[in-house]
Amino acid sequence: MTGTPRTLAEEIRTRTDRGLAGLLRARPDLLNPVPGDVTQLATRAGTRASVVRAVERLDRFVLQTAEALAVAPDPCPYDTLGALMAGDAGDPAVAAELPRAVAELRAQALVWGPDDRLRLVRTARELLSPSAAHPSPTGLGPTVAEAAAGMSPGRLQEILTAAGLPATHDPVTAVAALTGLFSDRARMAALLDTAPAESVTVLDKLLWGPPYGGVTDRPAPHLQWLLDRGLLIAAGARNVVLPREAALHLRAGRAHHTPEPVPPALSPAMERDPQLVDNAAASQAFTALATVEELLKEWDLGGPAVLRAGGMSVRDLKRTATALDTTEQLAAFWLELAYGAGLIASDGEADERFAATPAAEEWLQLPDHERWAQLVGSWLAATRTPGVVGTADAKGRALAALGPHLDRSPAPEVRRRALALLAGLPPGTSVPATAVLSRLRWERPLRGEAAAGQVPAPAAGRTPAAAAAAATPPPGSAGAAPAPADDLRSRLAQWTLAEAELLGVTGRGALSAHGRALIDTTAETTAAPSPADTGAAATRAAALLAPLLPEPVDHVLLQADLTAVAPGPLHRPLAEALGVLADIESKGGATVYRFTPASVRRALDAGRSAAELQEFLTAHSRTPVPQPLAYLIDDVARKHGRLRIGAATAYVRCDDDALLSEIVADRRAAPLRLRRLAPTVLAAQTSPDQLLDGLRAMGYAPAAESAAGDVLIARADTHRTPPRTAPAPVPDGPPSPDPTLLTAAVRAIRAGDLAATAERKPVHAPAPASGSLPRTTSAETLATMQAAVLTHSALWIGYVNADGAASQRVIAPVRVEGGFVTAYDHTSDEVRTYPLHRITGVAELADDSV
Repeated sequence: MTGTPRTLAEEIRTRTDRGLAGLLRARPDLLNPVPGDVTQLATRAGTRASVVRAVERLDRFVLQTAEALAVAPDPCPYDTLGALMAGDAGDPAVAAELPRAVAELRAQALVWGPDDRLRLVRTARELLSPSAAHPSPTGLGPTVAEAAAGMSPGRLQEILTAAGLPATHDPVTAVAALTGLFSDRARMAALLDTAPAESVTVLDKLLWGPPYGGVTDRPAPHLQWLLDRGLLIAAGARNVVLPREAALHLRAGRAHHTPEPVPPALSPAMERDPQLVDNAAASQAFTALATVEELLKEWDLGGPAVLRAGGMSVRDLKRTATALDTTEQLAAFWLELAYGAGLIASDGEADERFAATPAAEEWLQLPDHERWAQLVGSWLAATRTPGVVGTADAKGRALAALGPHLDRSPAPEVRRRALALLAGLPPGTSVPATAVLSRLRWERPLRGEAAAGQVPAPAAGRTPAAAAAAATPPPGSAGAAPAPADDLRSRLAQWTLAEAELLGVTGRGALSAHGRALIDTTAETTAAPSPADTGAAATRAAALLAPLLPEPVDHVLLQADLTAVAPGPLHRPLAEALGVLADIESKGGATVYRFTPASVRRALDAGRSAAELQEFLTAHSRTPVPQPLAYLIDDVARKHGRLRIGAATAYVRCDDDALLSEIVADRRAAPLRLRRLAPTVLAAQTSPDQLLDGLRAMGYAPAAESAAGDVLIARADTHRTPPRTAPAPVPDGPPSPDPTLLTAAVRAIRAGDLAATAERKPVHAPAPASGSLPRTTSAETLATMQAAVLTHSALWIGYVNADGAASQRVIAPVRVEGGFVTAYDHTSDEVRTYPLHRITGVAELADDSV
């Protein structure tokens, strides 16, 4: 197509296939479903929902450029746009970046037309243009023509006279004369030189918006001076507005208070030794693995109950935090991390509880670096956000850990982008979190919970000066309030930086070497990576982390004070066995275990004998087994199992009737309601579990037995959920198309556009109008098809499928028989068969159409 495009569709039609694919990649919502032709694509690109999504993804300078176009003449020459962005004095940084901004708006089909006639699409103009209800982020008000639309002709003539302009014959020329005055720098300066100082002060306060204010029935003289000359125009009974042309003169032609052509710098930077950063990150990664292991161990016999509305109660969250020796907010993070990795879930029973999943058993058997990769890979892609736990939802209900409504779809994008910013720094370099937040707000200024610049107009009854003074943005702003620091995107970034430190992705605030491997900084698109790409990146990162993790040891050091010191991380079988036999007293570089009667009894309950425990300690200790520890094991083993408890409701059985008499006589046994059934048997009116706990609290070491009289062995891994899948992330809008889909979509749009716009030859009547289906009789359709088979020519047909959907297609018939035509379909790029009775009509194409 030659010449200047007259519509957005014509402009898109002139793009190369690569340019069309770039539009579809940047705005994937346009692909659902694939447009039938370029006209449909352009129509969909101009819908409000699609434009809002596209505008939300613009960086601050590109958005400022779009805002300037919204207040510029339509169409707008490039030089006029440059003047609006840089002002009369010019700005080299703005001039250097403006071509990029215009190219970005063109690429996303938000701006079209040549440089001398730039047009912002209508929907974007409506979104960004100033109005009383939605002030522009530029702080500009309506034009003179818009503000004076309801003004009487007599009042217009009075304003012209007061401004020193000759009278006109109609309102249109009067408005044009006033607009010309305000747009003329020399004449406007001369007019303002005669203004009272108080009037200039009012204009200065209204200058950067909001441009609306209120006046009383009898304005002060300095306000009346402005009203008489049209520098303030009535916008209602008691409201006035500063016209756009007057404001631009006072601003020296600038649409924004402070254009931001370049992103804020990531500074101040603090440099550290990269090896120290990697070691610190690896240490934290090991701690993260230990914390998740401890959580799984804590829930070995079943976790807390599931609330009716989903999630876990505040009390259970506090208990979990106490068990993990951390805060409730951090406990929520570890819970959600394990849940997102598929390690814990609901068991689905009638009395529903949380528990470890079978996948947790497999995870525990993996090497440390592979377990870390699995956790981090799920964290990067997760949309569940533990940071919102404890806050209120839309109905005022507190959000529970592991409960519903925790998904925040922008989370994965924010995580990737925050880490990518750190990856762009030299190794070992960290910057304050505020610098990262500022950069993210520049990149997506409208992606927070509150859109920047949505400043309400002042209430009626306030003077313009007071209204302006209350709402004037601080120096350095862009004419609108920046996104607040507590908007969703900023909070997600803050949580990302904190969680990355907890997981060992960063160390001392700097991205580690294995953390860099998680982020592909060479990707040409900001689209979310596929699960396969994320998994591959996590595997590469794990390979870099593996040498930094401490090697597991296979021994402990037994002490005479009934403790054992593990000089490093223990091999898993040793750690599990020692965790049953002793309690962890302290953690750190070395873990200290303490042996107690209760812990030894726990090992005996698990089926180990005293001799086996002695042998185990001898085999895994670099020091001899201390005598106090050997005595403790033998003493507890001697008492263990002398009492037998089963279900009657419950009973106590013992060969030593003197011991049973001692128990009955003990006042502490009163709550158990024991009575003697035989010299060696006591019956209780409590459950076996309660009886076990009660006697153990009294200092005895009973053992549970089965109905056959065998000792029941208690194991720590008896409760697991059925197989569960990890929660799927909630996507933030349509997924980014892959190259195969883009290629197919571009081909389909081109083919559909050919079918809709190809030049046709008439059969017996003039060709139908472009975009409508051809109409021919059945005999004409059959004859034309048969002729096309002989001449190998292409045809344009109208076709209605079985669902009643009509479409236009370009086909090359190959065979016509049995009421069907077999043809190569240029639209779908395949050979298809069509029933002749569903073809509404046919027309030959011009010789150069295909």
